[in-house]
Amino acid sequence: MTHLDTAALKELAQNVKAWPFAEARSLLKALNGKLPEKGYVLFETGYGPSGLPHIGTFGEVARTTMVRHAFETLTGMPTKLFAFSDDMDGLRKVPTNLPNQDMLNQHLGLPLTKVPDPFGTHESFAHHNNARLISFLDDFGFEYDFKSATEEYKAGTLDETLLKILQNHDKILDIILPTLGEERRATYSPFLPVCPTTGHVLQVPVVETKPDDGTIVYKNDDGNLVETSVTGGNVKLQWKADWAGRWVALDVDYEMSGKDLIDSVRLSSRICRALGGTPPTNLTYELFLDENGEKISKSKGNGLGMEEWLRYATPESLSLFMYQKPKTAKRLFFDVIPKTVDEYLSHLSKFDGQEDKDQLNSPVWHIHAGTPPNPEGAGLSFNILLNLASVCHSEDKAVLWHFISRYNAAATPENSPILDSLVGYAINYYKDFVKPKKQYRAPTDAERGALEALQAKLLELDSETPAKDIQTEVFEIGKAHGFENLRDWFKACYEVLLGQEQGPRMGSFFALYGVKESAELITQALNGDYLSD
Repeated sequence: MTHLDTAALKELAQNVKAWPFAEARSLLKALNGKLPEKGYVLFETGYGPSGLPHIGTFGEVARTTMVRHAFETLTGMPTKLFAFSDDMDGLRKVPTNLPNQDMLNQHLGLPLTKVPDPFGTHESFAHHNNARLISFLDDFGFEYDFKSATEEYKAGTLDETLLKILQNHDKILDIILPTLGEERRATYSPFLPVCPTTGHVLQVPVVETKPDDGTIVYKNDDGNLVETSVTGGNVKLQWKADWAGRWVALDVDYEMSGKDLIDSVRLSSRICRALGGTPPTNLTYELFLDENGEKISKSKGNGLGMEEWLRYATPESLSLFMYQKPKTAKRLFFDVIPKTVDEYLSHLSKFDGQEDKDQLNSPVWHIHAGTPPNPEGAGLSFNILLNLASVCHSEDKAVLWHFISRYNAAATPENSPILDSLVGYAINYYKDFVKPKKQYRAPTDAERGALEALQAKLLELDSETPAKDIQTEVFEIGKAHGFENLRDWFKACYEVLLGQEQGPRMGSFFALYGVKESAELITQALNGDYLSD
């Protein structure tokens, strides 16, 4: 895209269908086409550090960053992204996937920045989780400003808005109370006082508000009445009021959120308007599901973690998974990784040859902020590398590179860093997921005859035979041996030769592994050498 100037990019972006550009146009319309008085357009992502950061947290930042870049391309306006941690929230329950459960249970009710770190590495539980989030976002190169609720409350950033909420206390009650049960309605207030003695975030009745004094009066657990200022970090706002208060205090222009927060968005938007603010433009995204179709949860620790994905695949493949259909629920489990990696490689290989408008619609344009790297020339898929590791029974990168270098003499680990990283990821994935499940079977009589014919054909072929020509031979042998559905033929190849139900294009695999080596592989499979493994 470097050959297009800024004006040409803006013009082109007006009609691009990619969802980040559609979101950018919606935001521009909400702003009436004008830069806000604060001098920048503010994007925000929220994070609740009551559980360890998970892949959905990353997804929200990645997707918001894609919209932010599309908006900058469309408008040329300056922008900022705040990654806001609600770390002043009280610890209500202990996530089951954390160590030191007994210790944590002793600190229920304290702000997360006052709960000791169960891992023993940071000042508090929130500091630990915030550090993990920051480290991960930094590793991905995101541009953002981290904001801590504890620090913002204590610094007075929210003070003006807190006083507005105090002045509009009854309006906010009218919005929230109809959504609560009878018992909760009797005690609800948007303000949660912080006990000056214990430091706990209290859920106690507010019996009087004093807007002129900037204070509230609440009934403590021992029945005594306590008057406290709503500013300076002496109170924290309840969730929906807190979200609205943040929007008003920071003047947030754009924030996306999960489907499970639709009602919260609606109520927080009403509170925001009651305070004289304008709710941000919002995208509701669908939730990630684990292997059982259940929503991924920080407290449960189900599904994939960010570090887990990056053990088996590139960061760019994770960004692609986040880019794809944000309004569609997707299973986020280990088995999606190989397919996603290969989809990324496919998009990257096509990018340079696309028209300008098609490039702006390409996922890799959004993943790489408009400047995707050049694809490497080896043309090997992740799936192929997985199967190479599987057949070699090797966890040594050098062994796989022996075959890769013979297949493409120009490729080396030094000049093909993407490919080299994929080799390492493929070995990890093979070791953890493929190897434990490998299950070879003996061929049927019909399959044996076809495999013997394939073996003979491979021995006839030159070692330089292109993969597409080998693939044609595999097809013809399957048809010649009565496989009406060629999927059954390829499935037999996978199960008998590779010990798995799915596999690569056999022509590409045979070309990489070597035609003579592939013939020997068939010999060993037909002799039953793998059946005892």
